[in-house]
Amino acid sequence: MNPTTPSSAGLAALEARLREDLAWLELPAKRWIPERTLDGRSVMNVAIVGGGMAGLALAAALGHLGIDAVIYDQSPRGFEGPWATTARMETLRSPKQLTGPALGLPSLTFRAWFEAQFGVEAWDALDKIPRLQWMDYLRWYRDVLDIDVRNEHRVTAITPRADGSVALSVTSPAGSETVVARHVVLATGRDGLGGPSVPAFVRDVPRRFYAHSSDVLDYGTLRGKRVGVIGAGASAMDSAATALEAGAASVDLLIRRADIPRINKGKGAGNPGLTHGHVALSDDWKWRIRHYINVQQVPPPRGSTLRVSRHANARFNLGAPVIGIEQVDDELYVSTPKGVFVLDFLVFATGFRIDLASRPEFAPFARHVRAWKDRYASPAGDDDIELADSPDLGPAFEFQEKTPGACPGLERIHCFCAPATLSHGALSGDIPAVSEGAKRLAQGLAATFYREDVELHYANMAAFAEPEVEGDEWTPAPPPPALAEREAK
Repeated sequence: MNPTTPSSAGLAALEARLREDLAWLELPAKRWIPERTLDGRSVMNVAIVGGGMAGLALAAALGHLGIDAVIYDQSPRGFEGPWATTARMETLRSPKQLTGPALGLPSLTFRAWFEAQFGVEAWDALDKIPRLQWMDYLRWYRDVLDIDVRNEHRVTAITPRADGSVALSVTSPAGSETVVARHVVLATGRDGLGGPSVPAFVRDVPRRFYAHSSDVLDYGTLRGKRVGVIGAGASAMDSAATALEAGAASVDLLIRRADIPRINKGKGAGNPGLTHGHVALSDDWKWRIRHYINVQQVPPPRGSTLRVSRHANARFNLGAPVIGIEQVDDELYVSTPKGVFVLDFLVFATGFRIDLASRPEFAPFARHVRAWKDRYASPAGDDDIELADSPDLGPAFEFQEKTPGACPGLERIHCFCAPATLSHGALSGDIPAVSEGAKRLAQGLAATFYREDVELHYANMAAFAEPEVEGDEWTPAPPPPALAEREAK
């Protein structure tokens, strides 16, 4: 089968198989959570902020447990997450066979979706998953599971309340509204609790001279320009390659290290033991493992690096951290230990920072969130700002109060995005273990709902009166003859 001409018949057959799989597993479970109202308004069970892969996987996992969830996403339909917007890689880093958000269902995997349309031979020939094809798969995932996603809905404020609910201020093309949920989950991606990280030395540089690798940017505007890319990770290579392919006059990668990392230590650590066991480790071991991975850094994918190096006007400048930047007319003089680079534009591939205070929608609760730096002092020499700023999460990914009692209802907001990694492991955004993370959080929420309504569930159990035995299934036997004779005497 030609992999460029998908088979709609094959996909329809897969969807029928998925429906059968779900039916055999008795999924989804019947809805069991009692409806609630507040001030005459319906209270939703779970509101998820973010309709990317993590949000979809969680909504599906909740649905399987009989729990309704609504997703709010600010993007237009089909453009949730970074895949079709700010991501610039040609293919995913993850091996194609990883099951991603399939939740243990073979017929829900990318492989099943791909083979149903393009065939086994095309799957065997596939090296890595094309980025836009992954987005197509996620669109199908949403549709085939009938997940409730409200697109072009921006959450502008999240306010925990003492009455057992969380209020969300939401704006959409229809206007502004306030909705109320019993629990809110932040499935907001890499920059989920902050934003792009840029060095302090760029503060005085006019914004027209630079962008972060996660910014929406028309790389066609870089045609003919001398571009500098700061960093050596995957996003640096993707940004550099995109600029070169758009016709940049040159691209200088300014790389702090003397060599580019070559070994993905996180991949080497990946196994079911870590997936399920990280959450139960001591603080020391959690910090030690995640700090080691941070220090070693994840190397850029080989394909992404070759995509850059095949251009003669690409230069890899090792041992060249940026010391300072000076604007001279319409040029940037970028100083490094290797010399001064004269550039027209800079792209910062410098990752993300955790900073709840920088996000207006988190203002009602940001100052109350307990971070790891509030509970743990790192060993000398193992300081790590990213880890220190990570939220200290409870067993259901819930935020915890820095000062007990200072922010009632904070525990009803759950962090299912990258900053949850130190508390729970890499379960809340990366493809390898996102299903396990979604199931862990869904099960935690199910337990919480039951505990909160246990009196009602007990009353329902006591009132349950559906007979399984009618009383006409047997005839009572008479007393034994010997006993009857003795009683007659």
